[in-house]
Amino acid sequence: MIVRYLTHPQVAIDPDRAVTEWSLSVEGRNRVEALAKSGALAGTARIVSSAERKALETAAPLAAVLGLTVEIRAAMHENDRSATAYLREKEFEATADAFFAYPAVSIRGWETAAAAQSRIVAEVESVLADTDPGTLLLVGHGAVGTLLYCHWAGLPISRIHDQMSGGGCFWTLDATAGHPLHGWLPMEEMPQFGRT
Repeated sequence: MIVRYLTHPQVAIDPDRAVTEWSLSVEGRNRVEALAKSGALAGTARIVSSAERKALETAAPLAAVLGLTVEIRAAMHENDRSATAYLREKEFEATADAFFAYPAVSIRGWETAAAAQSRIVAEVESVLADTDPGTLLLVGHGAVGTLLYCHWAGLPISRIHDQMSGGGCFWTLDATAGHPLHGWLPMEEMPQFGRT
């Protein structure tokens, strides 16, 4: 079974709305549209997404092209950082650095990295247990996607394994063998893996 974990691309930052309700930016939407048209996801049999708006806005156009229905799993959400609400970029990056650096510690009230990893791993394992052999696409977020990658790759939690700036990245898991086939790549490089 081949599993791809894809993160939403660029978002329209709106300090007045909850982060979970942010939408994709024009650039983000254009990247998703290009991926949908590329044929890279041919053979995908199932799409499962986080319930956050930006993830759903990524998953929906891909599902539409494939004739699939997006399945929503609320527990696939990004790390819970509602305790701090919106943070400006420099402050956010410093807090995110600490989130990864001290996995057992709640940084400024955020969900710990260890807890977020346990949650996303359990949810994905639940999805895998209920998936027929084939190609599965998981649509979610950078932090928990990195935590999931670290788990499957047998690596300690560290931000050095995080996706590239801007999001819209993916990694591929050979679920049968139980290990990733590669680390984060931009979604534009997915076509070469489209029929793996």
